[in-house]
Amino acid sequence: MAYENKPNTDLDADAQRRLGRGKIEIKRIENTTNRQVTFCKRRNGLLKKAYELSVLCDAEVALIVFSNRGRLYEYSNNSVRETIERYKKACADTSTNGSASEATAQYYQQEAAKLRNQINALQNSNRGYMAEGLSNMNIKELKGMESKLEKAITRIRSKKNELLFAEIEYMQKRELDLHNNNQLLRAKGQIAENERQQQSINAIAGGHGSYEIVQPTQPFHEARNYFQVNALQPNIHQYSRHDQVSLQLV
Repeated sequence: MAYENKPNTDLDADAQRRLGRGKIEIKRIENTTNRQVTFCKRRNGLLKKAYELSVLCDAEVALIVFSNRGRLYEYSNNSVRETIERYKKACADTSTNGSASEATAQYYQQEAAKLRNQINALQNSNRGYMAEGLSNMNIKELKGMESKLEKAITRIRSKKNELLFAEIEYMQKRELDLHNNNQLLRAKGQIAENERQQQSINAIAGGHGSYEIVQPTQPFHEARNYFQVNALQPNIHQYSRHDQVSLQLV
């Protein structure tokens, strides 16, 4: 008697439960009951993971879940509204920084192009001033170059004359200052010389005493028979009366 081997589904289910959950295909669950059960389980697991992430890593977490029936489930360690505002601001800053960087790069590219054009123009003008590349210029360009050179020479001469006049004025002022200083030094030297002479006279007078000449009290025609000589008399404070001598001649 032959027996047909039929798979034991109950045994296989028990073995799966003992061995653990198997790999599940990610697709929409068609059974409404199973879909609702799976939603509740995974929603709770997701909320738990968000809480663990915020606590373990000190992160700001905001979780918003809407069911297929429109019911709202949310979690946030700070505030869902504040977290959303922060998210909007971060997105705006990112877009602004990107646009600002592009605008800045474009601006510098335009400035670099302008500077290159200016450098080329200056190099061409410099070659013309140095009499290089004149063969490639026409009469109009040569006349323009000649006019520029004449204007440049005129400005150079004007600046040179201005500097020369300023130098002359400075030298004249310097000469006047030196002359005044010289006169002042001469005056100081003359004063010092006079002071030295006065000190010498005072020193001589102090060493030999003071003397005075006595003039005759009578006129010369009345005193012609007498010639009174009063010798150089020393100071009365230094000599006594007995030492004074008077001479009278007939």
